[in-house]
Amino acid sequence: MADEEEAELSEKQKKEIAKWFLLNSPPGEIQFVAKDVKAVLNDDVLYEEAASEAFPLYNKSHLISLEMPGRIGDVIVTSFGQLNETEFIDPRTAQVAVVDHIKQVCTVVRPALDEELPSAYVEEFRCALDAEILKYVDEAYPKGICSVYCGNGKDVEGPGSDFELVVVISAARHSPQNFCNGSWRSIWSIEFKDELQMLELSGKLQVGAHYFEEGNVQLDAKHECKDTTIFQSSEDSAIAIGNIIRQNETEYLSSLEESYSNLPDTTFKDLRRKLPVTRTLFPWQNTLQFSLTRDITKELGIGK
Repeated sequence: MADEEEAELSEKQKKEIAKWFLLNSPPGEIQFVAKDVKAVLNDDVLYEEAASEAFPLYNKSHLISLEMPGRIGDVIVTSFGQLNETEFIDPRTAQVAVVDHIKQVCTVVRPALDEELPSAYVEEFRCALDAEILKYVDEAYPKGICSVYCGNGKDVEGPGSDFELVVVISAARHSPQNFCNGSWRSIWSIEFKDELQMLELSGKLQVGAHYFEEGNVQLDAKHECKDTTIFQSSEDSAIAIGNIIRQNETEYLSSLEESYSNLPDTTFKDLRRKLPVTRTLFPWQNTLQFSLTRDITKELGIGK
């Protein structure tokens, strides 16, 4: 029947819709979205279920950084440093932070256990690379946070075996009072191939931005790149890796700036036809010469 009421959404459907909105929140805006989602659901239990599933995924995908108690540093919420659902390690300070995902705060810290840390051999490379990346991030990203994790082979005791380090860089600028938020996220996996005496790098870069003054414009740009260099000492390898990351990220940022600075002269112009299909400008000063009714009557032969 035409007037048949639509079926009521099930609680599972409502929860999935709520999760979708939370997970697709722009950088730095999930708390604002969550407030509206909670009001729309009007069901605290259902909201808590959706939030408990969405917030951890959002926090890890956006690589949010949280200040640890005692001002000992910041911890990045990332799967590369995740020990369990709420614990994340900060390799630089060898501290484990307990995170409240929904409130997005670090509640307590504890020293990392020996089995949670890499071997002395791997730590030598990790520490050297961390120092090099920290120097680069301080220069390139205001308020940027970085960390270097051991992805694989953390128990390697010396030369002869492969291991992997992961560089995570996160920078955000949140200015909701000026109707704009943005973030930079990059993840670099570096495989140390001992037998080949090569380092293989693969990077995933992502830029997100949201401008919402009298409108709603979002940017979600992604880029992947690969490179290689030779296996050297820990200090020399760190310098080589840092230079590769710096070069690739700088080139990508430059390409983005060039692309968007040319938008008015290229893409935006192509979105509309310069002239109508008649190839003549519309005579706005004399619109009486046009009559849709007269044209249709003539075309259909009405009144003959």
